Amino acid sequence: MRGSSNSWGKRRKPDSAQTKVQQCHPGSGTGRLSIVGLGPGSLDLLAPAARKAIALARVVVGYRGYIGLVEPELLKGKEVFSTGMRGEVERCHKAIEKALQGLDTVIVSGGDPGIYGMAGLVLELIKRECLEERVEVEVIPGIPALVAAASLLGAPLMHDFSVVSLSDLLTPWDLILKRIKAALKADFVLVIYNPRSRKRRWQLEAVLREVEMIRGSSVPVGIVRNAARDGQEVRIQDVKDVDPGSVDMLTILIIGNSQTQVVANKMVTPRGYMEKYGDKIEMEVK
Repeated sequence: MRGSSNSWGKRRKPDSAQTKVQQCHPGSGTGRLSIVGLGPGSLDLLAPAARKAIALARVVVGYRGYIGLVEPELLKGKEVFSTGMRGEVERCHKAIEKALQGLDTVIVSGGDPGIYGMAGLVLELIKRECLEERVEVEVIPGIPALVAAASLLGAPLMHDFSVVSLSDLLTPWDLILKRIKAALKADFVLVIYNPRSRKRRWQLEAVLREVEMIRGSSVPVGIVRNAARDGQEVRIQDVKDVDPGSVDMLTILIIGNSQTQVVANKMVTPRGYMEKYGDKIEMEVK
């Protein structure tokens, strides 16, 4: 695929691949498509490369809620295409279509586009339509929501961790639960995306029961809603005290492992430094 390595804002010269005849997808010339991570939402946390890509684009495509996170000034004079929830395929098709018209196009994702974002679907569609030599693609990273949430909680991800989405729209619940149990039994810190929606209310309660059975009732759970956005909420509770009804799709949960503790109202999962070097560490406090 043209441009399969990330340039993050650099512009390449045309190569001979542009002249190849494609059999799968008719149309015009080669286009450029940037799949951009917006980070967790705060304008201060938008990566400079992401900002530059949006500024240079002629077309911006994205979920309506994420388009709303982009500075209005950056969107001035651009063609903007947005959809609501479950419009992922339509958005990706539109972005590819615009790139094939020779227009510099950006498709935005919240957080990082390679973590439950649009990067995978765009690349799959490009492969299916035999457009690898027709669309120049770059993936521009963003700060993932789990990283923003972890920073607000303290240092819960200092050791090995696993990330699981509870959404069963694309993944069967039996497989999700299997992964949850495996992560808990292996003593990973567990990060939960998409914990609960208006139509999907029972899965989180089932997961919390598994946590209590495997790790006990006092394991700390960090709960962050709207990380780095308006209405941000942060709290740490024992798993037995977590109310699933207080959690929604804008929330990320970080469930501690057997070593995670709460220090000065912050979650900390020790990396092992104190156990290995504790007797050699001297600190003079004045």
